[in-house]
Amino acid sequence: MQHHDVEAAAWQNLEDAADDPRSGYRYLTLCSVNADLAPQARTVVLRCVDCSFRVLEFHTDIRSPKWAELTSNPQASVLGYCPETRTQLRLFGRITLFPSGTDRAEQAWQTLPPWTRGTYSGGPPGDERAFEARPENVVHSGNVGGNQAFGVASFERHPWTGSNCKGRTTGAPSSVMTKPARLFPAGGSIRKYLHAQSLIRWVKAAPVS
Repeated sequence: MQHHDVEAAAWQNLEDAADDPRSGYRYLTLCSVNADLAPQARTVVLRCVDCSFRVLEFHTDIRSPKWAELTSNPQASVLGYCPETRTQLRLFGRITLFPSGTDRAEQAWQTLPPWTRGTYSGGPPGDERAFEARPENVVHSGNVGGNQAFGVASFERHPWTGSNCKGRTTGAPSSVMTKPARLFPAGGSIRKYLHAQSLIRWVKAAPVS
């Protein structure tokens, strides 16, 4: 299997995960940096995927620390691990934020079930009031309050940057790591392929813990 086929399969798995809560890629780790340049990581739910443009979409509370971090510095990375395929996917890119009132946020809000909308009606994340919105208190029809705190984070994987003015390669926007036994005969050497769109690595290593 060629490296571009592996990447295409990984993105197809991501697209499927947006509609399948049982998928290993349904819950991803989104990493940003705070004002002190300290790395911050949290688990987010994958809501939508555009394979053609390599875009992932997440929903978030605009009162959360990550919203402020990504507003200040939109550079981010995403990490996913699928236990079934034993494949780890790392993506590097840029976040675009869509707060309440934007078309993207309003469209996403309308797709949410009442219970999920209700989770944005309490206090900010980390505040005990965040738990005030309980399922039994959520109205199951109409437009549930809380959309003012709702936002969409759109992650676009960095395109391949090519070479800099000194002729040096300037980075890799994504990588897939999996056990080579699933791709090559047992005992095969580690293989690295450099591709115009991504850097794919097959690594002989213990499963990711």
